[in-house]
Amino acid sequence: MILKYLSFSISIVFISFIVGMILTALIRKTDFYKKTLSKLNFLKSDLLNNLIGVGLVKWIVKNTFFKYLNPSLKIDRKMKLAELNNIRNQMSKAEIDHLFAFLFVIIFVILKIYKQEYIFAFVIFLVNILMNLCPTLLQQQNKRRLDKLIIRFLKSTE
Repeated sequence: MILKYLSFSISIVFISFIVGMILTALIRKTDFYKKTLSKLNFLKSDLLNNLIGVGLVKWIVKNTFFKYLNPSLKIDRKMKLAELNNIRNQMSKAEIDHLFAFLFVIIFVILKIYKQEYIFAFVIFLVNILMNLCPTLLQQQNKRRLDKLIIRFLKSTE
């Protein structure tokens, strides 16, 4: 039974990735995206992020097949401000993709709770946290680090 729940959860989360990308593409040119969504920052505490599992997700992304699904965002000293801003925009897009995907899967969690399938809902919720919420928080963590670098870059060019 748990294996069925787990396989369904993983399947719906992978589908949610596509839903997230589509929704992000639809609103990416709006002021709401540019002024609000791209500046989201839920948890500023690295300790709290790691307690939730962001560190684990970071390790998984760096050391498994997921590294092939993520663009290489290596930063070197010769980069220009435009390149740093481009990387930040890519991070924001990935973050919002996962956030919309997370919200999409929450609909399934609510449906399972409504049907009183609490264990099923819990499994979906856990998989969703690991595969959508943690990547969102990881992108936010990376954006905070990049923002510090951009600020240093701006100060050095003044």
